[in-house]
Amino acid sequence: MAVKLCFNLTQHPRDEQLMRSIIKYLGCGNIYLHKELVSIEIYKINDLNIKVIPLFEKYPILGAKLLDFYDFKQVAELMKNKVDFTKEGLDQIKAGMNRGRSM
Repeated sequence: MAVKLCFNLTQHPRDEQLMRSIIKYLGCGNIYLHKELVSIEIYKINDLNIKVIPLFEKYPILGAKLLDFYDFKQVAELMKNKVDFTKEGLDQIKAGMNRGRSM
C-alpha cells in the first residue's frame, strides 16, 4: 500500500493570478486550469514539510479545517520518518479528515 499526501487549493477561475502568486511565493506546486475552477497541487513531501506546513503553523487555519491540518501534519511527519502505514492507521486518519469530521 502506497501513501501519497497532497496539498490542494481550489478557487474560482477569476482567481488564477492569485493562485500563480501563491505558487511563486511558495516556490513549489503545480497549477491546473479547469473550466469552472483553478487549483494548486503540491505532492513533494519535502515541499510539504519545509514550505506548506510551516506556513500554516505561522498563520493558523480557523475552524474545523485546523483539525484536518493537524491530521495532515501528522501524516507528513510519519512519511518524513518513513514509518510504515497499516490499513487500520490509514483508515483512522481518513475517517477524521475533510468531510469525515463531525466538527
